[in-house]
Amino acid sequence: MSQVAETPRGKPLIVQRDRCVLLDLHEAGAEEARGEISRFSELIKSPEHLHTYRITSLSLWNGAARGIDACEVAATLARWSRNPVPKEVMVWVVEALGRSGRIRMVRRDGRFGLETDPETFAKISVVPSVSELVEYAADGFLALREGMRGLVKRALVRVGYPVDDIAGFEEGDPLPVSLRECDEDGRPFKVRDYQEAAAQAFYANRSERGGAGIVVLPCGAGKTLVAIRAMALYGVQTLVLTTNRSAVAQWKRELLSRTNLTADQVGEYTGDTKEVRPVTVSTYQILTWRRSATSGFEHLELFNSNNWGLVIYDEVHLLPAPVFRVTADLQARRRLGLTATLVREDGREDEVFSLIGPCRYDLPWRNLEKRGYIAQARCIEVRVPFSKEDRELYEDSTRRERVRQAAENPEKLKVLKALLRRHKRDRVLVIGQYTAQLETISQAIGAPLITGASPNDKREVLYGAFRRGLVPVLVVSKVANFAIDLPDANVAIQVSGTFGSRQEEAQRLGRVLRTKSDGSGALFYAVVTENSRDQEFSAHRQLFLAEQGYAYEIMDSANVFASTPEVAIDQ
Repeated sequence: MSQVAETPRGKPLIVQRDRCVLLDLHEAGAEEARGEISRFSELIKSPEHLHTYRITSLSLWNGAARGIDACEVAATLARWSRNPVPKEVMVWVVEALGRSGRIRMVRRDGRFGLETDPETFAKISVVPSVSELVEYAADGFLALREGMRGLVKRALVRVGYPVDDIAGFEEGDPLPVSLRECDEDGRPFKVRDYQEAAAQAFYANRSERGGAGIVVLPCGAGKTLVAIRAMALYGVQTLVLTTNRSAVAQWKRELLSRTNLTADQVGEYTGDTKEVRPVTVSTYQILTWRRSATSGFEHLELFNSNNWGLVIYDEVHLLPAPVFRVTADLQARRRLGLTATLVREDGREDEVFSLIGPCRYDLPWRNLEKRGYIAQARCIEVRVPFSKEDRELYEDSTRRERVRQAAENPEKLKVLKALLRRHKRDRVLVIGQYTAQLETISQAIGAPLITGASPNDKREVLYGAFRRGLVPVLVVSKVANFAIDLPDANVAIQVSGTFGSRQEEAQRLGRVLRTKSDGSGALFYAVVTENSRDQEFSAHRQLFLAEQGYAYEIMDSANVFASTPEVAIDQ
């Protein structure tokens, strides 16, 4: 009797000719293999048993910026693949990585331009989107028209050639910055090893290779402190751009608490206050404000109001189009991007790469969890049916109408109330997308609501009451996706989201990832309408977190209503 050969253990990858890599989650070594391939590939599907990654030019170029080469890619795939790695895959990898570093942005005789080899020169000099930005070409040097440094990098990355920008930066006005040994309350603190490593990777010994790039760390891991350490390394006047007024206040608190900077050196540039100081903190919203659709962006002049030596882009994956355009003109300034995920649903990751810089440093979320720097978290998807009447209405609706109907399914409120009973001793954030839905929830459960329309002073009062335990449950809209410091929040319940946004899902989990004073873990619930557009979007939203090693447990709403003990938060 013939025997069927067993699949070798410890070989969880299947490498396909289309550069997709399948990861068998049940195979030995799957988690280790995931960590290695995620350095040069991106997750595109995450069903329960088999995840699909794709090797792309951009994923390889970001890997190259962190020192990964074709030999390492080949060795990693060969080590974990149960089938021989297709030859055409490695031929393509070698070619894609070979284009990294082939074109250099330099300054020659006071002119910015591109240097490359004759073969590449011949290819790029005839590309219309590139040639229109060039003033003249001679001896392998493409001299750029004035102010085209950023635009040509964007044009070239779109035709498959990343630019190694070693043309240098303006120094900016000096500003000595040093970190305190204790915060303003007298508590000692020090920069963690990974925070120092991230800052040093960006600084690169002040060489031509440093000064532009992105640091990717999970929420609660201290990205702000990485930026402050970079400020100390460079010692120059700095412009910080962030997401909202609450984030501005948080940045100011951190700068004054962690450094030697004084209150008259740190300014706020927002709708109410227009202070331009050696360190100025502003928002993307004020920079993109204009009086009408045909008016200019009045506040973009902030970029030129001081001789900035460093511009910090907080939540860099959210860069709006007008700031993209300004950033294209701002290539003479050092640029540090901070984010928990480089994912953009509009597909403009290439613009972040070309205009801000490559990823200089990142760490898997689970790595920091194991070390105790972020809370251990469980993710649970609760599937809720429609009522019979609402299911009939849903089936008779257009595809567009179904999105809102599924997101606002009234049956979700019953599940939410049951979850709140389970977690009556916890600090809970109820997070959603639609204001009408959140207003109904707020009234039904008797919890305060924060939306984009809430005045900033009201938000701060409610956040403060939540921190002190006076308000155990807060209902928040997408304004709370970013930069709210609520370290004791240990349960998040998401009732609706922005379509299939992967970065939003990551940010919302991040609201409960800060380490807890008692060392406990966190829970993240995604409440979705089963067999609907809501469930389809949820599957896509979970992709980034699945790449980080988080597995969503599936719970039927009937189980929530059952008289079971409170859900254990610790793993």
